[in-house]
Amino acid sequence: MCGRYVQISSIEVLEQRFQAEMENPGTWTPTANAAPGDWLPVVVDDKPQSIVFQRFGLCPAGSKAGTLYLNARSETVLDKPSFRTSVRRKRCIVPADAFYEGPENEKLSKPYLVYLVNKERPFAFAGIWDEWHDPVSQQSIRSFALLTTAPNRVMQAIGHPRCPVVLHPEEEALWLSPHTPLPDVMALLRPCEDHRMNAYPVSPALKNPRNKSLELVQPLGERLFEESTYLTKPGIALKGMGRRNA
Repeated sequence: MCGRYVQISSIEVLEQRFQAEMENPGTWTPTANAAPGDWLPVVVDDKPQSIVFQRFGLCPAGSKAGTLYLNARSETVLDKPSFRTSVRRKRCIVPADAFYEGPENEKLSKPYLVYLVNKERPFAFAGIWDEWHDPVSQQSIRSFALLTTAPNRVMQAIGHPRCPVVLHPEEEALWLSPHTPLPDVMALLRPCEDHRMNAYPVSPALKNPRNKSLELVQPLGERLFEESTYLTKPGIALKGMGRRNA
């Protein structure tokens, strides 16, 4: 289950990458530990030229207060009442620089930072969203969840049975478009290619959702797979996601 991810790209980088303007940019604080309940940037199908903020953890319309779904399985998303309307008419892309995952049993007690190689960031998760009306406060809350699919070799090496759907840049418009036929939408929900992804172990300090420090992305060990662009020279240390202006 992908419940934590990294979003440390600057506003300018996000706007350029997704060709959209961020609404209320003064409210955005980049985070190395995006967690359930956080308000995070997304691009939604009803406002594809804007980057808006929605709460991580889908509360479907008509559900009880406190009902939150972080993920939706792509294999059953059309069958589940909580998701089937959203995947047809309320899709979004979720910008991320990396995400965290751990073995099925240890979970975030033994976490890895998973990233796309060749500095492919930010990238886009496939997401769905919905709007829930609070009958007490009379407020409407827009929230989102990430789509997951079968594991690729990186997730298998970590020992986790699922993988979030990572879209190719050329697929993002198809995912957002209301005119994309449903079979074509569902065809996008496949595992990330093995060669695009890698991971390395990081600190379990990220288990605390209040810990947003950039130190969380620093490696505590070797990458799972050797990369062709990785040079093993004396005196050069393995680098993590690193620091960047945000």
